[in-house]
Amino acid sequence: MTTLIIGGGVVGLSIAFGLLQQGKSVLVLDGGDGDFRASRGNFGLVWIQGKGVDCPSYSTWSRRSAGLWPGYANDLKAASGIDVSLSQKGGVDYFTDEEELADKVSALEGLRTAVGGDYPFEVLDHTGLKKLVPQIGPKVVGGLYSPMDGHVNPLQLLKALTIGVKSLGGDIRTGAQVVEIKAADHAFTAILASGDHVEGGSIVLSAGLGAADLGESLGFKAPVRPQQGQVLITEKLPFFLEYPSGTLRQVNEGGVQVGASKAEIGPDDREDLETLAGLARHAVEVFPHLAKAKLVRSWAALRVMSPDGLPIYQRSAKYEGARFVTCHSGITLAAAHATLLPDWVMGTNQAPDLSDFSEARF
Repeated sequence: MTTLIIGGGVVGLSIAFGLLQQGKSVLVLDGGDGDFRASRGNFGLVWIQGKGVDCPSYSTWSRRSAGLWPGYANDLKAASGIDVSLSQKGGVDYFTDEEELADKVSALEGLRTAVGGDYPFEVLDHTGLKKLVPQIGPKVVGGLYSPMDGHVNPLQLLKALTIGVKSLGGDIRTGAQVVEIKAADHAFTAILASGDHVEGGSIVLSAGLGAADLGESLGFKAPVRPQQGQVLITEKLPFFLEYPSGTLRQVNEGGVQVGASKAEIGPDDREDLETLAGLARHAVEVFPHLAKAKLVRSWAALRVMSPDGLPIYQRSAKYEGARFVTCHSGITLAAAHATLLPDWVMGTNQAPDLSDFSEARF
């Protein structure tokens, strides 16, 4: 019985990779080149710090995935030959406002209590942070360091997943835009824009923003919306930034990635000078020496957001064998999606309890 995976981004491919590791037959249907693709525009973080302040189970799920990342990266390298440049030395959140830092500390202390106390982070004043990251500027009042955080090369990850899925015997059809799904229990037909019909005995809808148009036919609400983020990339620089943050990281090739804005403007992935200037200003406030760095690229991409920003994992109440998966932290959660989610997809006794992330909350 073949499982159809609708969506060939990091989320869909991670699930496909995990199913193939368990010996299942998988066909991934990936849309057109013009589709919005968060997997090609994201920040590459494996990030825990601050996630789940209002939902401790999300913090626990994210951290569980981060713990699985070393094994996941090794599996990907074995299957694809590609090193995704995983680094999990910790991450730093930088602050230029004392009140904002105090508010964040309070939130993390509350989260630490909510998850039972095992939630390591360290509050650093300017002097303490400068010992850890000597290049910070005088406007940085302090920061938060957590050993839980890290990052990867997201484009290498996508490449490794594509090669890895194929090497394990999976099939990926590119340019396969699904326009309609006909469903019955354990019998699904994806109708493509080309007119082709593709059949499977089970189906995982992981099509990002495209799920909004396809979810209803499988019995899902699929309440997803776009949130725009813009990013800057500098020229390759001598390596100085060991710890990533939510807004600044130095990629393994040497460029510094600066982000990431948040804008609720619908399906618009156009850049604007005002937003990019704000990103550049923030980067220079934290690291003044970046004022002399040349910018080589910028882009805007769309996050896939649920109403509360948390993942959605939903089994269809209408059709046996249909699943819906969406999240905006596809990199952080990729290891869990490959390692733990296949059991949830298949409905085995080893499946993780994901009831907190069902559509029932909407």
